[in-house]
Amino acid sequence: MDIRKVFGLNMRRVRLAAGLSQEAAAEIIGVGRAHAGSMERGQQNVTILIIWQVAQAFGCRAADLLDEAAARAFAASLTGTKAPRKRRRVTR
Repeated sequence: MDIRKVFGLNMRRVRLAAGLSQEAAAEIIGVGRAHAGSMERGQQNVTILIIWQVAQAFGCRAADLLDEAAARAFAASLTGTKAPRKRRRVTR
């Protein structure tokens, strides 16, 4: 699994465990909400400083944010939790 995705899934896991919204978490970490969201989606190359700030903000170890097994388990727990999207009808 891509390390950015591993970090993002674990960031989301610890954020939800802390009961924080993305916006509240972003404020604590010191980044914008959109940036925090893109980190959670694995779209950002985060620095070691950001990893440290996230760990400090959520009260976990930096290594916890890079734990691939935890990320996979969390991703598996999310499977099927979203409401299905409605299909658009194509009219001709």
